[in-house]
Amino acid sequence: MKISKKVWRNGEMIDWNDARIHVMSHVVNYGTSVFEGIRCYNTEKGPAVFRLTEHMQRLVNSAKIYRMDTEFDRDAFCRAAVELIASSGLDECYLRPVVLRGLDEDNPAFGVYPLNNPVECYIAAWEWGKYLGDEAIENGIDVCVSSWSRFNTNALPAMAKAGANYMNSQLIKMEAKLGGYVEGIALDDRGYVSEGSGENLFVVNNGRLITPPLGAAILPGITRDSVIQIARELGIEVQEAIIQRAALYLADELFFTGTAAEISPIRSVDKITIGSGKRGEVTKRLQDEFFKIIRAERPAPNNAPWLTFVREGQAEQTVSAN
Repeated sequence: MKISKKVWRNGEMIDWNDARIHVMSHVVNYGTSVFEGIRCYNTEKGPAVFRLTEHMQRLVNSAKIYRMDTEFDRDAFCRAAVELIASSGLDECYLRPVVLRGLDEDNPAFGVYPLNNPVECYIAAWEWGKYLGDEAIENGIDVCVSSWSRFNTNALPAMAKAGANYMNSQLIKMEAKLGGYVEGIALDDRGYVSEGSGENLFVVNNGRLITPPLGAAILPGITRDSVIQIARELGIEVQEAIIQRAALYLADELFFTGTAAEISPIRSVDKITIGSGKRGEVTKRLQDEFFKIIRAERPAPNNAPWLTFVREGQAEQTVSAN
């Protein structure tokens, strides 16, 4: 795996091995971090980051929910990401911005109360392949419904992409993998379908897309939003609605979406075959258009600026219809 030799920290570039925190940092003891996962793709026009602005806005939003004030706004994080990629030598990479509560070693503060601890900001980059496996995009994956539920959103805000939330995700993922599955699907606290350990979920029935609403304890996914926009552009009806567990088994098609997972079809749930047991036509149509967009081969819906090009001279933020 190739990694960027530099990490952006609080406005400066430091060596990868110097990106360290104290063992008594608040984040280590209490999970106080928010983060993002962002992909940079190698296109014919050079490296391009997918929906960078939206990801960094969600990072800022997550930090705001947890009262993590930083001196960096959304645009500053975007500039830092582009600078890091440009210096990394990587044409394609995964970005991990993270905002965390550390430790003031000269005046250490311990305990649950977080506001006496300094807020630190980092961005790292490395090459990362297909999150759910190289064959997942075409052949689909086998998943299970997890015995672990998503948390009540009045206990932990699902709208924030917070490190602590992913302790729940780890339980879902470990249970699935140890049970012989690739991924798990969690239900919310009411028993309705929520999402995977790190992916949003779509059901296809009679050519129509159905996805759980934000009220089902899901993260407002950037790829989820992209798929909704692409589907509507293609004339595919999209509905945000609660989904019963049994509806998963009866779906014509199922697929996950996420920055790491991209658009990954699901071929079985709890060993029940979904549809024909392979990637469906609607899923493939959406994949085809999605991958054209991220490869800069066609414009995003409504000519939206979904790609941020890294190298100088690539001033165009949106791929034109020409």
